[in-house]
Amino acid sequence: MGRRFVAVTAVTAVTLVAVGCGAEGEDVVVEGTPPASPYSGRLGIPTKDVDGSTRQALLAVTGAAGRALECDGEIFEGNGPDGWGSADGGSTPEDGLRLYFDLFAPQVPRSGYRVERRETDRVLYSFDVGGRTKVAVVVAHDQPERPGWGPETNASCDPAELPARFTDSGTYEFWTDARGRRQPVARIHSFRGPEHCDWQSARFLMLGRGEQARTYVRDPGSVLGTDLLTAPYAADAALPADARDTGYRYGDGQLWMTDDRMTAYVRTPDGVEAWPSAKEAVACM
Repeated sequence: MGRRFVAVTAVTAVTLVAVGCGAEGEDVVVEGTPPASPYSGRLGIPTKDVDGSTRQALLAVTGAAGRALECDGEIFEGNGPDGWGSADGGSTPEDGLRLYFDLFAPQVPRSGYRVERRETDRVLYSFDVGGRTKVAVVVAHDQPERPGWGPETNASCDPAELPARFTDSGTYEFWTDARGRRQPVARIHSFRGPEHCDWQSARFLMLGRGEQARTYVRDPGSVLGTDLLTAPYAADAALPADARDTGYRYGDGQLWMTDDRMTAYVRTPDGVEAWPSAKEAVACM
């Protein structure tokens, strides 16, 4: 089968990357320790299908799950009650949580969840880090045309807020600031190109999110071709006089940028590479 190249938003491109599934030997649901400030609102908050990645849009889509999060930054992603069909529902709330993993293939751990809140027909599961909820899933029972238990709403914080034992097994490359602090994926991250499109020799650097996002590409093998990029990749480039150090680091690489943001300059002990920006954020299907 041939490859199909699709221009997409930066957020969609990110969803092609997954993080680790869970800690070996850990149960999907554990006893856990209640947080200092458990979620006390309604679980059955009506949702609305709204486009966008703003906080307001994600809260409208994710209902109680979005409100139960305790993120250091903004909500990263989430879903409302779609994907759960009439034949999918499980016999227990935990079945509903497992169905969430199966239906959405989320970029979150698949074990170590705790029951944070229980009502007659809904249960809130949370994955906590340092006593704060980073992933929230509300499962519901016997909804209209959806018998049994299934995922009603879900939401998660930025992957950078999840433990390294989960994210290290994924394909996100987490950048740090000059002091070594891991940066949110929504601000900056990189990842290897997918093997199913023969792009594994390329790397993608993503800055920002939404309409202001920019994608830069390290493509030494020219696997993307020239039509998708604003300029060729350069393995040995001169650092422009007006380039400035952003403070972002990955390994021994330092990210330098000019004001026009057309090219990402990655400075290493071996020299400077010029990663051109993509004409549009791209993904392969």
